[in-house]
Amino acid sequence: MRARTLSALWTSSLVVAAWAAPAAALAQKTQPYEGFLCCSLLTDGSWISDLAYEDGHKKIVPAGTPVKFTGFGRWRLLVEIDGKAVGIGNDYSRTMTMDEFARLYVPTADPKQRLQAWPAKVREAILNRKVMRGMTREQVAMSLGHPSTSYTPDATKPLWQYRYRAGDFQVFWTDDGKVDLVFGPPEVRSKVFIE
Repeated sequence: MRARTLSALWTSSLVVAAWAAPAAALAQKTQPYEGFLCCSLLTDGSWISDLAYEDGHKKIVPAGTPVKFTGFGRWRLLVEIDGKAVGIGNDYSRTMTMDEFARLYVPTADPKQRLQAWPAKVREAILNRKVMRGMTREQVAMSLGHPSTSYTPDATKPLWQYRYRAGDFQVFWTDDGKVDLVFGPPEVRSKVFIE
């Protein structure tokens, strides 16, 4: 009798867990494919977060790096970069489905093709995760990563919020969608903004 009760409880727990699973996880349809990293992101060797938080110990993985998407984990994309397993975490953009997240962070079109069309100073800034006045939203996203939806719920608004180990910073946009200024602590601005 006790075994049947425990079995019933276990089954009930599984049913509740399945109902409680986020809709984003249930909606995953994307199959393994080969693509490219959308942006110049930061890694500790095994993990990349959508927050792209600079802590001084991470390495830049440049936009356009070939990526093999292999599947989904819990709020993460499972990928291979240079044959090594890496997780790309949807840590702060959970308003989008994981399929949307996969298409955004691992596009099938190589961003380097767009990158090569831009002036050398812009290309250099993007590959070094810097921002310059006059850059477009596409260029800033390629440089710093897409702004996470937790901090920037609407990327069409005139301000994008980013995090840095020494403090947050904001990118302000002109009406025509170009970088106007970067606001934040001086030690952060000196790291991310090219005057």
